[in-house]
Amino acid sequence: MFKVIALLKRKPGMSVEDFQHYWRHEHGPLVARLATVRRQVLSCALLQGYKKGELLFDGISETWYDSAEAYEACRHNPGWSAILADQSNFLDRSRTVLMPVDVHVIKDGAVSADAVKNIEFIDRKPGMAPERFSDYWRKVHGPIAARIGAIERYEQNHLHASAYATGAAPPYDGIAVAWFASTAEMKNAATTPEYAATRADEPNFLPDHQLPIIIAREYAVLG
Repeated sequence: MFKVIALLKRKPGMSVEDFQHYWRHEHGPLVARLATVRRQVLSCALLQGYKKGELLFDGISETWYDSAEAYEACRHNPGWSAILADQSNFLDRSRTVLMPVDVHVIKDGAVSADAVKNIEFIDRKPGMAPERFSDYWRKVHGPIAARIGAIERYEQNHLHASAYATGAAPPYDGIAVAWFASTAEMKNAATTPEYAATRADEPNFLPDHQLPIIIAREYAVLG
């Protein structure tokens, strides 16, 4: 299937709680009713993540279609106009980032009922070609990170090759998602040798600055 990720920021003046409620109960079902949508998952940032200030994004949506052609057909569906119009009720549309992605499941384990997701927004190392970056991330770094025992599931979402066609640098080259049973398990994992080895490998394919993350909980709207 073809997957599209949207990185979302709420409109100015809207509380995080109101944003999440509207997104989950009003806008999400509106998207899910489109005939070509096969699956939709919304990941809302945990409220405790705002204790130190605003987050780069308030959440991400993950939507699956049968194919890239089905996605394009969806965008020309009459219902798509209603979805775009509804976005102004809760989104700062100037901050939205759309990412068609290729999904690579690196660790396919059972996910706890109340699991949290560590979502990292990935940029490749300056001067590194997209193909080389993608290959290294999946084949070399992925297996290293998968050895962190507390990770229940680990998924890499690589930006689809079509997103590079214009020649302009995209905002992100991928999204890394790791599921943990709880935030406590996530924190404990950061003290392990496996985590240290994962971080030590990052300079081989990532820039030397700290990449942004959000910690979220997911809600399936469809599928």
